[in-house]
Amino acid sequence: MPVCDICCEELASESDLKTHLLLSHLENVMSCPFCSLSGVSYDELNFHIGTAHQEKELDLQDTPAAESSSADSGRIRTGPSPFRTDALAVKLDNSSAVWNSGLTPASPQPSSHMLCQDNGMAAPSAGTDLTQDQGATTSIKSSPPAAATPNGVKKLAGPPPAPSMNTGQEDTIEHRKSKQKRLSSPNKEKLFSCPFCSLVCGDCFILQEHVELHLQDQATPEATVPEAVTSVQVRSSARNESGLRLYECPMCSAACVDNRSLQEHVELHLDFGTATAAGDLSEDMRLARQLQEEEEKKGKEEEAKREEKDFKQLQKVFGMDNSGGYRRQMERNMERAVSRGQMAPAEFHRKRAEMMESLASGVDDRRTRTTGVLEALYEFYQREARDIAHVWLCAETDHYCASGGDKGWGCGYRNFQMLLSALKRMEQYAAPNTLPDPIPSIPRVQALIEAAWAEGIDPQGASHFNRKLQGTRAWIGATEIYAVLTAYRVRARIVDFHQPTGPGNTHPRLFEWVKNYFSLHCSRGSRLPPRVVKTNLPPIYLQHQGHSRTIVGVEERKNGSVCALLLDPGCSSGDMKKLLNSNTAAAFLSRMRKFPGHLKHAQYQVVVVEGVLTPEEKQDRVLHSRALCAERIP
Repeated sequence: MPVCDICCEELASESDLKTHLLLSHLENVMSCPFCSLSGVSYDELNFHIGTAHQEKELDLQDTPAAESSSADSGRIRTGPSPFRTDALAVKLDNSSAVWNSGLTPASPQPSSHMLCQDNGMAAPSAGTDLTQDQGATTSIKSSPPAAATPNGVKKLAGPPPAPSMNTGQEDTIEHRKSKQKRLSSPNKEKLFSCPFCSLVCGDCFILQEHVELHLQDQATPEATVPEAVTSVQVRSSARNESGLRLYECPMCSAACVDNRSLQEHVELHLDFGTATAAGDLSEDMRLARQLQEEEEKKGKEEEAKREEKDFKQLQKVFGMDNSGGYRRQMERNMERAVSRGQMAPAEFHRKRAEMMESLASGVDDRRTRTTGVLEALYEFYQREARDIAHVWLCAETDHYCASGGDKGWGCGYRNFQMLLSALKRMEQYAAPNTLPDPIPSIPRVQALIEAAWAEGIDPQGASHFNRKLQGTRAWIGATEIYAVLTAYRVRARIVDFHQPTGPGNTHPRLFEWVKNYFSLHCSRGSRLPPRVVKTNLPPIYLQHQGHSRTIVGVEERKNGSVCALLLDPGCSSGDMKKLLNSNTAAAFLSRMRKFPGHLKHAQYQVVVVEGVLTPEEKQDRVLHSRALCAERIP
């Protein structure tokens, strides 16, 4: 059976032996068993062992095992090394001549003058190659025995060079001799890598000669080395692949050898991507529509929930959340006072009985009323306030403040009570069946507004409250005051100051209008009006967002500025009594004065009373109130 000369493995046939040599030895990385040399071809390794480690080779040849093995098959097997070192064949350019070499044997110590990094390619041959006989075994031709020289240096003896070589062939042989000499002379200098293969050299001159061998091998005609055509072609292909510049694809990291190949490769990527995108376009559009529909549906649901929450909050703010009206709130406040120890149980039952009696009669209990307010103002301006040029006051008006049953929402009802207290003192409004008598309670005012809606006055406002006010804490405004006054045949007018008319969101036109309302009626037929004038005009109902007050007069100072005098339902009865005291009137009056810089809401509405309506005028106003319109300034 054939036996591998390198690793001594027995093979079944010659074809298996050739395959084994090609796969296991020729394409693998060769390394020296005596030093650190690696990454060279098989022929270079044999040459290296025969020159750098010749003494070890001779010692191994002298062993009995070597003689026994040589007698059988002409092969030498070493103990620790799997390599065979008794044969080295050098064939150059179809010539069988063996050249002499005067190489000095290297030291038997391991050498690191030449390394090779394995990247899957064999190093190029330096003129030596494996040869295969046509016989049954594969042999490696051995060099002649070395002869001693006078200098004690061993020298390979062989026949003289063939005389038929031309100059080019001699140069090639000289370069290969130089490389073989370098292989037998290791050094430990810095490493240099070959740009054509994975060989790493320790000397720049060795690398230079090695690269020249690469270049010469590429230029040498195929006929010069017929024995190594197959191996040279394989190694040349590997060198071409490693020596050329590669272009990497930016999409898949594939390497191309030139720009044109890379461009075609990338175009294939783009064509495939375009076709895929065209195929998935309908699916993407369907998915996008589905996501958009889901987003719109979710947005509508959130908007509906937000609107419902805002509507409930608005109902709560305006007292339309069915949480009870005046009576229920008054009872809760009294119960809370009893639980806190602020009210005795006996007092609770007494006040509750009085409240029930007032609600049953529909008349205000007058617990929150303060009288004599305008008289106190008139006396104050007569004796003090010398910096004021003119003062105009309305007719006598009582102040009504909020109670425990309407605190937080009853300002509109309390201002209506103030207006009624002034109208009932005037003769033209005191005729029978003109105004309710006496001053109604808050639940009774709610009933009066519902009755006005029932007559057809302000149907839009009625629908806003769902035609129900009793038993609720709903806020009312200027239109509800207008409706109930019209129902009692009182001529009323709504004036809407719908936008600011001065700097800083102020309303100077409002103050000018109020001044004209009080002053024009008093200046008729009088050349020089008095400094303090108490008119017979009713007060003005003033409404803005979230609150309402009553205008009872106006001041004009010597510097030309104007301020209004306001009664606020939020002011308690105890505070209003300070105005009746001459010692505290000046301090409290500052709370009633409102200059243009104090009224900065976006919109103000006033209700002014201007006489009595005839039945025909009332009917006409009822018909026109279906689209209630206010006078707008500006």
